[in-house]
Amino acid sequence: MKKFVVIAATCALLGSATAALAAGDATAGKAKSATCAACHNADGNSANPQYPKLAGQGADYLLKQLQDYKAGVRVNPIMAGMVAPLSPQDMEDLAAYFASQQVARAAADPALAPQGEALFRGGNLTSGVSACAACHGTVGAGNPLAKFPAIAAQHAEYLQLQLKAFRAMERTNDAGQMMRSIAAKMTDPEIKAVSSYIQGLQ
Repeated sequence: MKKFVVIAATCALLGSATAALAAGDATAGKAKSATCAACHNADGNSANPQYPKLAGQGADYLLKQLQDYKAGVRVNPIMAGMVAPLSPQDMEDLAAYFASQQVARAAADPALAPQGEALFRGGNLTSGVSACAACHGTVGAGNPLAKFPAIAAQHAEYLQLQLKAFRAMERTNDAGQMMRSIAAKMTDPEIKAVSSYIQGLQ
């Protein structure tokens, strides 16, 4: 319980310290999103479970990811090529457009849901894994001010890939190394279970 309180307080503090919001034009972003549709679909609900759903994601979080790809802080050869020609305004407009879309809901694996929910809501006190809900909210809606992403209904396969990338220190653009610290303590079965549960969050 103490760990949950500490993590929640840290998340709230980070949220209050990052109050600037993206100011993109969603209409302009829609016009600029044609190349994004190849992987993420026109409305941001990707069909490939290895590619993230962008629909309904916080604009500031999306903007930060685009900026991180552009700066080489987050590494992906496909995205590096995609962001190379984008201006700062292009990135703000794209972030605003995808944030304005409705995420498509999905279902969790019923066999994994109990373990996944326990991890999402309470973490693992024995191994020190913090509850996902502490930073991402009780329904997975994220924390826009802190740029913590909405994760509800995200593809389970994509979530697994990202958690494993954080655990392996292959993804390093998390604030204060929070995700790397948490993922480092997670087992493969825990990652699979919580990812499936998050996919089914409505």
